[in-house]
Amino acid sequence: MSELLDKARRVRLMAFDIDGVMTDGHLYFSPAGDELKAFFSRDGLGLKMLAKSGIRIAIITGRDSPIVLRRAENLAISLVRQGVEDKRGAMADLLRDEGLDFCQAGYMGDDVVDLAVMAACAFSATVPDCHRLIRQQADYVAAAPAGSGAVREVCEFLLQAQGNWDSVMAAYRP
Repeated sequence: MSELLDKARRVRLMAFDIDGVMTDGHLYFSPAGDELKAFFSRDGLGLKMLAKSGIRIAIITGRDSPIVLRRAENLAISLVRQGVEDKRGAMADLLRDEGLDFCQAGYMGDDVVDLAVMAACAFSATVPDCHRLIRQQADYVAAAPAGSGAVREVCEFLLQAQGNWDSVMAAYRP
């Protein structure tokens, strides 16, 4: 456990996949062809809490969707990379732009396209129903399902590991 906490303490930028992590992984399309996604509000608050603690939040996703931009805007996430095939390369670019290194980065993914970026980061997390190779790579496997609290769980874990839980929670306690 102490090795896991050491990895989590290093994180200064945490990136998340969308489909299968921030959402349940299902792709919904309206009869007109519009893509629909459902996001969990508590995951969003977890991301805001993590950002409040000073950790930069990023989204790196293989699909390109205006809904993702809208959700990122709603959560004040400015680091968004969509339509990405090389997620490790996208993370390297983000880190360079932020003056950080992989030893200060975390990533949460769920499928084999996330393996390289997860392996490169100091800390990696996933959801319970991830691909088996992702489970082997991940440092932390959330108990909560994708799109229903897994992101919040990882955010809270990072806050606690870095000693920021009480100061962030002070804003919410009576």
